[in-house]
Amino acid sequence: MLQAQLFIDKDELKGVRPLHEFIMKLLIEKGIAGATSVMGYSGFGRHNRLKQPSQLFSFDEASMYITFIDTEEKVKAALSVLRTQYRGGFIVTHAVNLW
Repeated sequence: MLQAQLFIDKDELKGVRPLHEFIMKLLIEKGIAGATSVMGYSGFGRHNRLKQPSQLFSFDEASMYITFIDTEEKVKAALSVLRTQYRGGFIVTHAVNLW
């Protein structure tokens, strides 16, 4: 089994649709076994600027990640399709054991 984690900004769009919604629907279409999206309270990326959207009057974008698990072949196939549709974000993968 392989797990993928995609780190994105919650308010990012794919066309007129929220990016996280687009990704989740793509994963469903690709028959992925399961996925979860999580919104972060704070985070930072390659620019090392702390984003804390939960603070009052903050204009920071909320960080979010989507994690999904399936066979290595299905995860890699879904990521390949995703990368043809969306080039941003940060993706990590790692092997996992299903108990």
